[in-house]
Amino acid sequence: MSVLPLVFTSGWASGINAYAVVLLLGVFGATGLTDEVPESLQRPEVLVAAGVLFLCEAVADKIPYVDSMWDAVHTVIRPVSGAVVGALLAGQSGSLSDLAAGAIGGSTALASHAVKAGTRMAVNTSPEPFSNVIVSFAEDLGVGGIVTFAMFQPEAAAIIAGTLLLAGLVLLFFLVSRIRRFLRRRAQRREERRLAARTGRPPG
Repeated sequence: MSVLPLVFTSGWASGINAYAVVLLLGVFGATGLTDEVPESLQRPEVLVAAGVLFLCEAVADKIPYVDSMWDAVHTVIRPVSGAVVGALLAGQSGSLSDLAAGAIGGSTALASHAVKAGTRMAVNTSPEPFSNVIVSFAEDLGVGGIVTFAMFQPEAAAIIAGTLLLAGLVLLFFLVSRIRRFLRRRAQRREERRLAARTGRPPG
C-alpha cells in the first residue's frame, strides 16, 4: 500500500502542530501499532524533545498574540518538519521516493500553516481571550484524531485532511479583509498615541 495518504495527512497535521505529529507517530511506532514509522522517530530522545516542545506549544498557542508570534517563528519549522517526516515515512515504506514525499509533506504543511496562522490573526481581533483557547483545543484534538485515524484508515484520513485544508484556504480568503482592517486600525491607534505623546510634551 502506498504511503502517500499518510504523508499527505502528516504534512497537513504538521502545519498545525508539528511536534504533536512527531510525538504521535513515534509513540505509534514504538508501541508496534504500525510498521510505517521509521526507527528515527521512535528514539527516546526524539519522543522526549517532541513531548516537551508540544507542551510549550500547547501553552503558547492559547495566549492571544503570543500564538501569532509562535506561528511566525514556526513558518519555517512546520513545513520543514512536514517535509522531513514525509521523507522518512517514504524511506521506511519504499513505495514513494523521498524527494516526492518531502515535497508533498512540506507543501501541505506550508498550506495548513498559512491557514492556521491567518485564522489565529483573525481570532485575535476578538476582544475576549476564550476563542483562542477553544480554537487551540480544537486544533490539538483534530490533529490527534486524524493522525490516529490515519494509522488505521490512511486513505479516508487523507480525504478528511484534504477537505479541511481546502475549507481552511477558502475561509482564509474571506478572513483576509478582516485581518487587514484590524491591522490598519491598530496602526492608526499607534499613530494617534504617538502624536498625542508628542504634543503632550513640554516645549523645548
